[in-house]
Amino acid sequence: ELALKSLGSEGLFLFSSLDTNNDLYLSPEEFKPIAEKLTGVAPISEFEEEETPDPSGETLSIVAKFQPLVMETMTKSKDGFLGISHVALSGLRNWTAPAAPMSVMLARQFKAFLPPKNKLDLGDPWWIIPSELNIFTGYLSNNRFYPPPPKGKEIIIHRLLSMFHPRPFVKTRFAPQGAVACIQAISAFYYTIAFRIHAEFQLNEPPDFPFWFSPGQFTGHIILSKDSSHVREFKLFVPNSRSLNVDMEWLYGASESSNMEVDIGYLPQMELESTGPSIPSVIHDEDGNVIDSRDPSGEPIQFVFEEITWQQEIPWEEAAQKLEVAMYPFKKVSYLPFTQAFERAKAEKKLVHSILLWGALDDHKPLSASRPVPGSGRTLRETVLESSPILALLNESFISSWSLVKELEELQSNRENEFYSKLADLHLEKYNFPVEMIICLPNGTVIHHINANYFLDITSMKPEDVESSIFSFSTNFEDPSTATYLQFLKEGLQRAKPYLQT
Repeated sequence: ELALKSLGSEGLFLFSSLDTNNDLYLSPEEFKPIAEKLTGVAPISEFEEEETPDPSGETLSIVAKFQPLVMETMTKSKDGFLGISHVALSGLRNWTAPAAPMSVMLARQFKAFLPPKNKLDLGDPWWIIPSELNIFTGYLSNNRFYPPPPKGKEIIIHRLLSMFHPRPFVKTRFAPQGAVACIQAISAFYYTIAFRIHAEFQLNEPPDFPFWFSPGQFTGHIILSKDSSHVREFKLFVPNSRSLNVDMEWLYGASESSNMEVDIGYLPQMELESTGPSIPSVIHDEDGNVIDSRDPSGEPIQFVFEEITWQQEIPWEEAAQKLEVAMYPFKKVSYLPFTQAFERAKAEKKLVHSILLWGALDDHKPLSASRPVPGSGRTLRETVLESSPILALLNESFISSWSLVKELEELQSNRENEFYSKLADLHLEKYNFPVEMIICLPNGTVIHHINANYFLDITSMKPEDVESSIFSFSTNFEDPSTATYLQFLKEGLQRAKPYLQT
């Protein structure tokens, strides 16, 4: 109360965004972002002090490519951003180019991507930055402007993402956070490492309120020598194959419980790529003497690199799938694209288990109107959809799929394929915001469905409080949500019997 009286609500909001341990005192470390902002001088980090460039070490040039978010893809654009202050979106509108179009880094800084000694098999994932959140730990504060100082392996990822924007958070507020990697190819001296990173950016600064920009994922690969002295190739990017690939959330008040607006949109391009292999910063002749990096005519010396012969490798798609399952255990069940799921179901004479969402089931935090409470899609994927009994039944009896409402609306209006259009139509008839779980026949006929919010409501009740619901609680499982989802799937199978037997 005293702090509120002294600072006012907006002043207290800024103070608490810096007071990371909530002790109502700012330590020098906590005050650092403001000091840097006011003075314009950033002190040398511990990492830079430790990491004295090796005179014979190699450097890697990286370029950033960025096309800003397409504002028309945001849901709020449909009514002309009615009721949304221009200030709230200023950080988004002003972000039109990468913060650093080019950067030169030390090859050895990329040693963070090397596998630990117990993860040398192809496709065996490990955590570069472990996820520290789950459904039980909740999520990190929305009321922050400045990222915490990165430590250890976070440093290189923070530095790379800073090429896009000066305020990257290498750990997202919501699970699954962190960075995961696996070996995609092995040669005598090199690895190809596939990786996936969940990170987000804070686009606003005081006195504006926070605006969080969360790409679905960053993925990519690096080819580097086993001693990390040489990087042959590096690429990092936000996938842009789906119609929506970014979550956005912004606060409208000076407290954690303030109203929060949410939206999703499409980012055409966000990528980093090496311009070529890493090269020595200093060149020596055969006798060990330093020589000029340019030839007598003034042209840079051209380096010739040996061709890498890979002894073992797996396809990129397989490596990406391993990383996806590490981040999302519910993906132990394959979720096929919408139309493929029905083709497979017809061929295998199975039912389609379909999840229809406003926001995505994996790469984004599915959103519900009541945020900042975690979205119902996120709750589903972190509880019932990754429980062993559900995984087993889905694998045995169903073909699974998840789709964005926007994608099915486009499919519905595409009259070139009447069957696909009808499938989308049957789904959208049953959809209610934010997430609908649907069981249907291979011809698209819906035989059972339930809204995620209703499902979560009834599974949070005590069994005796549920009036003769369409679902009955099984005593075989302590977790009512798993029991209820199993019941939902089994009832779908039961209702489908007359159709599947013909």
